[in-house]
Amino acid sequence: MTRKRSLRLPKKLLVFAVALLASAYVILTPWNIPKLTSHPHPATDYNDALRRIEALREQEAGVAMNPLCTLQFMTHGWKTGRVVVLVHGYTNCPQQFRELGKRFFERGDNVLIAPLPHHGLADRMNTAQSKLTAGEMAAYADEVVDIGRGLGKKVSMMGISAGGVITAWAAQNRRDLDCAVVIAPTLGFKPVPVPFTAAVMNLFSSLPDSWAWWNEELKEKVQPPYGYPRCSKHVLTDILRLGFVVEEAARQRPPAARKIVMVSNANDQAVNNESTQKIADLWKSHGATVVSYTFDASLKIGHDIIDPNQPDQKVDIVYPKLIELCGE
Repeated sequence: MTRKRSLRLPKKLLVFAVALLASAYVILTPWNIPKLTSHPHPATDYNDALRRIEALREQEAGVAMNPLCTLQFMTHGWKTGRVVVLVHGYTNCPQQFRELGKRFFERGDNVLIAPLPHHGLADRMNTAQSKLTAGEMAAYADEVVDIGRGLGKKVSMMGISAGGVITAWAAQNRRDLDCAVVIAPTLGFKPVPVPFTAAVMNLFSSLPDSWAWWNEELKEKVQPPYGYPRCSKHVLTDILRLGFVVEEAARQRPPAARKIVMVSNANDQAVNNESTQKIADLWKSHGATVVSYTFDASLKIGHDIIDPNQPDQKVDIVYPKLIELCGE
């Protein structure tokens, strides 16, 4: 009878393996995820909402803004059955959503499109945009939903890219949000496998900030003419950071919004659709009402499916579907 020999790893190898696993865990776990608590302070009525809009416009008056990029408010002159709050993407401005906003307005909705902090400046090459943080984006979400409460009996919020992440944060936190339409949210980047998203965020947020052109060939000539042609890598990491805030909360509790629509684009070369699906699945695991829709790759539309000034736009297809998904 032979005696079985026990497998014993050399002590140094065991220590190395443990250290390697610990290092991998640290690198792949998101760092510095803030506790971004919602602080609702909804407008009491239509006139209160108007006062808050005027206050935002007064802030804009002290800054050199592109006239196309100031706050856009389409109103019927009273509190309507619904207000639609539209949130543009990082480096774009309210003009991105203007044409879609007009279509909602023509259907009887009041429409609010407010520029993100540090956005809409006349100087497209400004460095002020690099100041945008996850905390500012969350505060922005609270503010526009608060104003919306005075503009419509129901509040729908729709955002794309970074605006999609902001809308997802509002969906997770605002019980007075009737419908949230999250379009191509920047929860991860297409070239980066989902498990390594946190590692990329950790790396770039620990390095000095740097800039990247959206288009290396066109550089400052990239369209549309009112968007910023370059992006801050620190801001990109903070957009991801806000996404991790949403994910962490979604693991613990159901979203607050009554209905959520997750919209993806199968031809999107910028964001990782798997990250979008992961958040949707977390929300669904709590029994939340989540509708998912994907624009087919055969449409060959780019990441920005909203701005009619994009050369690959298909707004004749996209707009009716988004209006349908947003409901009444």
